[in-house]
Amino acid sequence: MACGTHVRGACLRLAATLILLAGLAVQNVVAAPDVIFHGGPIITLDADDQIAQAIAVEDGRIVAVGDFKSISALATDETDHIDLEGKPLLPGFVDSHSHAGFLGLQAMAANLLPAPDGRGNSVAAIQEILQAYIASEAPLIEDLGWVIGFGYDDSQLDERAHPTRRDLDEIEPNRPVLLIHQSGHLGVANSAALKVAGVSAETLDPKGGVFRREEGTLEPNGVMEEYAFFRLIYTAMAGADENLQDEMVRQGTRLMATYGYTTAQDGRTDPQTLGALTRVAVRGELDIDVVSFPDMLTLQSPPVRRQYRNRFRVGGVKLTIDGSPQGKTAWLTKPYHVPPLGQNEAYAGYPAITVDVVDEQVLKAFKNDWQIQVHANGDAAIDALILAVQAARDAGFDDDRRPVLIHGQTLRKDQVARLDELGIFPSLFPMHTFYWGDWHYESVLGPERAEDISPTGWVRERGMRFGSHHDAPVALPDSMRVLSATVTRRTRSGRVLGAAQRVDVATGLRSLTIWPAWQHFEENSKGSLEVGKLADLVVLSDNPFEVPEETLADLKVNATYKEGRLIYERPAAP
Repeated sequence: MACGTHVRGACLRLAATLILLAGLAVQNVVAAPDVIFHGGPIITLDADDQIAQAIAVEDGRIVAVGDFKSISALATDETDHIDLEGKPLLPGFVDSHSHAGFLGLQAMAANLLPAPDGRGNSVAAIQEILQAYIASEAPLIEDLGWVIGFGYDDSQLDERAHPTRRDLDEIEPNRPVLLIHQSGHLGVANSAALKVAGVSAETLDPKGGVFRREEGTLEPNGVMEEYAFFRLIYTAMAGADENLQDEMVRQGTRLMATYGYTTAQDGRTDPQTLGALTRVAVRGELDIDVVSFPDMLTLQSPPVRRQYRNRFRVGGVKLTIDGSPQGKTAWLTKPYHVPPLGQNEAYAGYPAITVDVVDEQVLKAFKNDWQIQVHANGDAAIDALILAVQAARDAGFDDDRRPVLIHGQTLRKDQVARLDELGIFPSLFPMHTFYWGDWHYESVLGPERAEDISPTGWVRERGMRFGSHHDAPVALPDSMRVLSATVTRRTRSGRVLGAAQRVDVATGLRSLTIWPAWQHFEENSKGSLEVGKLADLVVLSDNPFEVPEETLADLKVNATYKEGRLIYERPAAP
């Protein structure tokens, strides 16, 4: 076998394949991998569920997978050996849905998350956190002139209610303060922030949004929903210069790597974040791949492409039909179990855009051959998506477009069948069962409907692929928490919410790897450990197939490798 230098990598991959499949003598094959991983179970997640003893990597790609003796025979004096010391090696995780750029804002803002991710479990605690954050003179305050807090959740506060502008005025009456709800669809502003944004008693609610009012008056109480909230966040971020925007991208993607993600998504990318992602990529500062889906209502001609440039590409477009179920703004066909303050018993949420806009934008995406990802939490919103995709298919666009349903929290069983028939990929959110399962059961949907949120069991009954996501910064991008919730569906209180919707560990891992790789048209290069694929790898603290399922969330990412290069290593315990 003669190999020129320009095809050497291809020859090595072919040689490795021959070794493993045809049993050729190792010493008769020329191969020189850069690094060999061994000494722990290699969980390939390939079609045969192979557990290998070693893999070899050359030029960032896997060139051999198999037994230790055969793989080690490929080594030269220049080959590095990485002993896993008994720890399992898996494919790097592929993000099915999140907001990687926005995650950087969370990393730089005051942490208002409730337990177990923070200590924001009461209005008083939130005030204390904000006071300490202000006293720290955090760089974000200096850069924006605003105090930003991220992650409060009214469902987890002792008061079971949102803080108000008056609560925030108590700690900061002069500078604008904006709190972002953990859902990312609601928020609270103090009086100074409302004034900067031009919001007063005379301000009308925008289409697809609500400024909540003080009882008996038209004065805003500071709490905002959907497009009303987006007005405030856009006002706050208008002061972000390019340096700050770029730093948010760097911090968000680095945080993703600490949880084992080697491919991140930036959903509903705004023009500022798109610019930052592009600049950071051009400078070669992305450690992991990022695929962006800009908001198609704000970016008319996105530069969609299938190939990465410096670890970044625009993969398609994003459309948002409704809001958040835990925030009670998702668009349902039946009323909420307990309506939010100020709403009657018939309240079932509302759409953020009209059905006509949904039909128009889905057809536009199909006509332009743009993959479209659609945020639809409520089953009424999912109905609108299904009808729009059906119309696009009927118009003759019936090839492999892989449209994606994002979230699908209240997906009905009849809708699962329609997704299957129309080729809509469900990127589901079973992590909700942990964070908000009790809230769904008690307040949002009630006991019966809550059992079937994010119905992965129904999806698998039909043999469908699905992705399981964290929607960071809605939740931390904790891959093992995602796996645990997908497999166990245990709530904060320990209740199993929807036992029939549970899946096994192998299925849960596929929903973090090969299936979201397929979602992004990247199944031939990512998602499993096979010859020819990128050496995107993660080392876990223990084998998820061998630990009790109730401890899956306790597993840690020990190391993350992108194309064979170490990009994260968990610090040693003190």
